[in-house]
Amino acid sequence: METDRPAADRARAGRATAEPFSEELADALVGIQRLIRRRLRGGLTGPRLRGAEVELLRLVQTRPGIGIKEAARELHLADNSVSTLVNRLAGDGHLVRETDPADRRAARLHLTEAARGRLHDWQRRRAALVGRHVSRLTETERDALRAALPALHRLAVTLREEAEES
Repeated sequence: METDRPAADRARAGRATAEPFSEELADALVGIQRLIRRRLRGGLTGPRLRGAEVELLRLVQTRPGIGIKEAARELHLADNSVSTLVNRLAGDGHLVRETDPADRRAARLHLTEAARGRLHDWQRRRAALVGRHVSRLTETERDALRAALPALHRLAVTLREEAEES
């Protein structure tokens, strides 16, 4: 009987069942992301952007005027790593650094028109790619993915919260 087992044994059994699921979920998410990234590289019109560069550009897109320190914190990267990304992206014509009026030593980041166009193209192509493959699933499978979205969003929130605590 389950209640006769010590609590530690029951906890270990629970972890043993959760670990294969956790591994399978992580592998599926990483695999999907990798395949999307690889498929989208094929239609690039300019030099390839690295993952961290795209993440920074997307962050600046959603939060124009963000500073380097704040971007580093948001992306969970070191300030000097983001500074290096900013230098590269500014040099390639994707970012504009403006002096922060409140602190002349700090910079505020903005996308260039070229970066806006590139991100728009990337987002359009990504939506089309994923949409094509989602349409190949059965209605039941699409419903299951829709139903899983809130849990996946919550998982992202808890991962972010843990990262911010460390």
